[in-house]
Amino acid sequence: MSVLNQKTIKNFLEFTGVGLHSGKNVKMRLYPASPNTGIIFKRSDLKNHNIIYPNVFNVSSASYCTKITNENGVSVSTVEHLMAALCGLGIDNLLIDLNSEELPIMDGSAKNFVESIQNVGFKVSDQPIRIIKINKKVVHSDGEKFISFEPNKISLEIDFEIKFKQNSILNQRNIKNIYMDDLNDMYESRTFCLFEDVEKLKKMGLAQGGSLDNAIVLKGNEILNPEKLRNENEFVNHKILDCLGDIYLAGYKMVGKITSSQGGHNVTNLGLRDLLSNNENFSIIELKEKNIPHSFLVKNPLKNSA
Repeated sequence: MSVLNQKTIKNFLEFTGVGLHSGKNVKMRLYPASPNTGIIFKRSDLKNHNIIYPNVFNVSSASYCTKITNENGVSVSTVEHLMAALCGLGIDNLLIDLNSEELPIMDGSAKNFVESIQNVGFKVSDQPIRIIKINKKVVHSDGEKFISFEPNKISLEIDFEIKFKQNSILNQRNIKNIYMDDLNDMYESRTFCLFEDVEKLKKMGLAQGGSLDNAIVLKGNEILNPEKLRNENEFVNHKILDCLGDIYLAGYKMVGKITSSQGGHNVTNLGLRDLLSNNENFSIIELKEKNIPHSFLVKNPLKNSA
């Protein structure tokens, strides 16, 4: 079994839950897919035009979650947590079938997805994987918010910082080396919001399925969830999770250094569009022994799936 070959899951998986923003019950099934299929979403509640490809240029909204839409206006939203799990675990090919417009939020993290995929196991093909190698630095900024993409010969590093003027407990920074670090604290980190924003979101038609079971809620510096925090960097670790999921919309795993301050789905998507809009900024490489990034050699990028 080579870590350089494309992978899917061994058997189908089923998840049921509620959409964070829609509040609708949803059933989602993951099916193995053939090499070179990529990741595909299918809306089984619709008969026509029900295939949506997770592509950075198909992102139609990125305000409070990532929503992708096909050319016929059919969408799926809140794809980022599952996409991060698939990227971190090295899943290249998968069919995702769901009967609603939004993925189940589960516990607000990627933990359930990761554990279920690890339990069902992987099917490895004889087809080599491809990666996106960043060649030139690209920066996208929006006031104090920014994201930068830089070359990095050996791995994918995400350096993320969050700042909240009204709540100092949320001021955090962390760095994750996606192919070398233990990612469990990232996978388990939940989405979060401020107590004073809950009513505003609901009036906007969002967070209809939100609760203390699937989001951390802060009132001042008090965490209202009985569980409190799962790890000391849970807030920024969740932002790294979101960032990784949004980056996987590029279509392949990436080698480079990503730095972001006060960013989110929209900043990441716009920065990724800037990166991929110019072919001089990146290369797509089919991995072979002579061109393997260092981290793919010294550590199995699927080590978190063992």
